[in-house]
Amino acid sequence: MSEVNALAQRIDALLPQTQCTKCGYAGCRPYADAIASGQASYNQCPPGGAEGVARLAKLLGRPVIPLNPENGVERPRPRAVIDESLCIGCTLCLQACPVDAIVGAAKLMHTVIEDRCTGCDLCVPPCPVDCIEMVPVTGERTGWDAWSATQADEARVHFEGHQARLAKDKAEREARLAARAARVAPTAPAAPDAATASTAPQGETTPATAAATPPAAEDAAAAAAARKQAIIQAALERARQKKAALAEQGLGPKNTENVSAEVQAQIDEAEARRKRLSLTGTSDEQDKTPDKP
Repeated sequence: MSEVNALAQRIDALLPQTQCTKCGYAGCRPYADAIASGQASYNQCPPGGAEGVARLAKLLGRPVIPLNPENGVERPRPRAVIDESLCIGCTLCLQACPVDAIVGAAKLMHTVIEDRCTGCDLCVPPCPVDCIEMVPVTGERTGWDAWSATQADEARVHFEGHQARLAKDKAEREARLAARAARVAPTAPAAPDAATASTAPQGETTPATAAATPPAAEDAAAAAAARKQAIIQAALERARQKKAALAEQGLGPKNTENVSAEVQAQIDEAEARRKRLSLTGTSDEQDKTPDKP
């Protein structure tokens, strides 16, 4: 193990493992690597707060400096709470959670595993109906006073399990795509002969006329899709009203500005999905619910 990697490991052990990306990096270990290599300062972790900066300063033999306000402020530890009356089961929050603290299934209500939630806020921006609220749960305690080494270790384990599952899912998806590409596309059926169609007995259904007749199953599917669209539109309208009410009170998501490039890309992707969800009542990801460890 190189000297830089060894230092990064020691730095990572002092970070709270919330994986919130407020430091500007994709997680606590990437931030630790950046500090060890001199690419980042040691005062960019709001969840660690002032004590976290002091711990890192002692390890690095550097002076204690204030937390960089560009990365956020030290605050009481929050926990995500989902308003199940607004949740439409889109699974976007499940995909955003770095520690698999949200459980649910596509088109079903989701809920938060309280002991797993690190208060990272990452589930808030992707939610298309604004049904997630970050609720402080540690009173006036902030930083490491509101967190423990045991909780940090557990969060690291959950994050590593989450990353391993994503890697496995990606490998399986690439394998399926490769297998699909390797298969020879079936030959398109020949068009029915005009003479054959014209000589068919009156009232007899030919393959061509059968294909042109929409089955009852398609009508049922269309009706189900219409009902689903109505439900989603109603949920979106409730969310818009809730968002407007929160805006009047000066409340609402606080982590949608001054975020890292990685998080902004995630927000942009979620917004594109939200628009598709609003227009079509479906999502490419709705039927892809992560398995929980």
